[in-house]
Amino acid sequence: MTSSRAVPVTLAEIARLAGVGRAAVSNWRRRHESFPARIGGTDVSPQFSLTEIETWLRDNNKLKNAAGREWLWPQFEALGSRDETGFAVAAAGRLMSGADGVRKTAGDLGSADLPGLSDAARKLVGKALELGRGEGRAETYEFLLRRWLDVNVRQISTTPEPLAELMTDLALLVRARGQAMGDDDGALTVLDPACGTGHLLSAASATSPATLIGCDRDPVLAALAGARLALLPRPAGAATTSRIEAADSLRADPFADTRADVVLCNPPFNERDWGYEELATDARWAHGMPPRTEPELAWVQHCLARLRPGGTAVVLLPPAVATRRAGRRIRGSLLRTGLLRAVMALPPGCAAPHSVSLHLWVLRAPTAGDPAQGSGELLLADGAARFPRASARDSVPDWDALGAFVRSAVGALGPPGPADGGMSLSSERVLPECVAAVPVVDLLDDTVDLTPGRHITPGASDGGPRLADSWSEFGKLVAALGDTGRHLAALDLSDDGTGTQPTTTVGELARAGALTLRGGQQPASGTVCEGEPADGGLSLLTVPDLLLDGEPHGWLSPADAEAAGAAIVEPGDVVVAGVARAFSAWVHQGRPMALGPQLYALRVHPDKLDAWFLAGSMRAPANARQAGTHASSSSRVDVRKLQVRQVPLAQQRQYSEAFKQVAAFETLVTRLNTLGSGLVRDLSDELAAGRLSDTV
Repeated sequence: MTSSRAVPVTLAEIARLAGVGRAAVSNWRRRHESFPARIGGTDVSPQFSLTEIETWLRDNNKLKNAAGREWLWPQFEALGSRDETGFAVAAAGRLMSGADGVRKTAGDLGSADLPGLSDAARKLVGKALELGRGEGRAETYEFLLRRWLDVNVRQISTTPEPLAELMTDLALLVRARGQAMGDDDGALTVLDPACGTGHLLSAASATSPATLIGCDRDPVLAALAGARLALLPRPAGAATTSRIEAADSLRADPFADTRADVVLCNPPFNERDWGYEELATDARWAHGMPPRTEPELAWVQHCLARLRPGGTAVVLLPPAVATRRAGRRIRGSLLRTGLLRAVMALPPGCAAPHSVSLHLWVLRAPTAGDPAQGSGELLLADGAARFPRASARDSVPDWDALGAFVRSAVGALGPPGPADGGMSLSSERVLPECVAAVPVVDLLDDTVDLTPGRHITPGASDGGPRLADSWSEFGKLVAALGDTGRHLAALDLSDDGTGTQPTTTVGELARAGALTLRGGQQPASGTVCEGEPADGGLSLLTVPDLLLDGEPHGWLSPADAEAAGAAIVEPGDVVVAGVARAFSAWVHQGRPMALGPQLYALRVHPDKLDAWFLAGSMRAPANARQAGTHASSSSRVDVRKLQVRQVPLAQQRQYSEAFKQVAAFETLVTRLNTLGSGLVRDLSDELAAGRLSDTV
């Protein structure tokens, strides 16, 4: 009888353990009567005993490696509690790093090494230590940490590694310009007052020698960050050290007496309970008491208070901080004192929330020789305009291009000058595209709006190359559209009697085994994430996505997709939208993705049915009218009632080629419409700005 303490695993986890696809595991379960019975979950998302699965895989010669990381993680996850699992992972990393003075092995562990952990957690820490010896300590810890973050992705926001590296580079570049007079004392102190699991400090560890210090009010995150930094590789002779504390930086900062060369921070957004009442008279609010609704400005002033003279801070903030009326007085003070050096708008998708253009604020603490007030310019860079998204799905920025853009923007900062807080904007450099140097006096109005896009217009030389590229693509599309149109116009559509051939329905084809039909499901509340899918994640296509631009805007983790019973569509499957206002059918060509409600996946038997023929036949408008449940625009289409002509497979393939041409024609028309609309907008902007050459 299965123990009540058995470690549960899902079909997706079994697939990872065995190194096969999920479909293979489903086939094993269906074909082998000896496959273990489920011990929990549901019929749609069953769970099995890890021990029984391991035994079955071994007995059936399907076990590749029963001692790897994939086998270890389900046991950690089975601890149940987010905190206990996190503390156990952190303890394993701490002991593997030798942060206590010596690297431990499983046999060396005593109760004093793992205070506060259950017996089950202690055993798992021992297993992790043994695994780390064979597969690499840092690699094992990073794997466990990544899995822990994946499980808790909806509760914990992290700074993506490329963004962490970009923020570090930006801080060091700005600081290097501020140190041009030669007062660098060698080792850097880098602080992150809201460090989470240590992504920013980990990126800063490449700077050697350095002292890395961080703080987080969540003890689990602080423990994980401490273990992560302790496991970082230390080059021979490197003097990099780290210290992480679990505390609330705003209310009880353990580093109140520390002054850092660089502060990197991705603070929590929109938190009203940040200490407004008890911190009303705090000395850090040199630029004004932050309103209750402006916690981000409290973090900005905290970062400034922890900088030593000449130090640089880079803070990731939501765009509303640059424009909200409640914070205009503090923004104005930061400008007047010359502490705020630059505001850079990032393209959407750089970090959560992925749908908005987050801002990087660059601040610099004055030195003894700086004047009391600044009278210079603020550097504004609009990365959102410089790297526009082609579609809502295009949510992953080109980090190399973005890094080059940031460096070119920082290049506009000239050598130190006493006029504006230690650095001046170079008048000898031509500002890059989407970068502007705005006089501070022009920003000190009633709103003090620091949004880069409000103050930057395309340069006179920028529109030409962009329009030239658009016109070049426009010409290619017109040529392709003409070729496709000629092929379609040449089709002989005369009635030769084939239109009277018998028809069948999708439901009948499914019963005959010519195809399988699966319906999409509504995921559980809170399981859909924004942006590009993380490792193993599945894009989620919904009807609203089809009505917007046809691209998925969210994604699900494999576990959430399995729990929701989501229909997973593979390349070559036919997708049907079963609602009248978005009715369509097409052959899926991209990566596997999950389908939401009122979307259906049809997988054909290739010896009986051609996928393109099926999709083209179903999407006929007359077909949707006949299969609709009622006449309104919100009616549903009964996919099982959609009609398909009964013709031999060879004739299906003949029609298939024509349907492919129709699909290509539709794609070209859609893209041409989008590009043409963009050309109209760009041309209107250029002409309105008076850029028409006199020679025209």
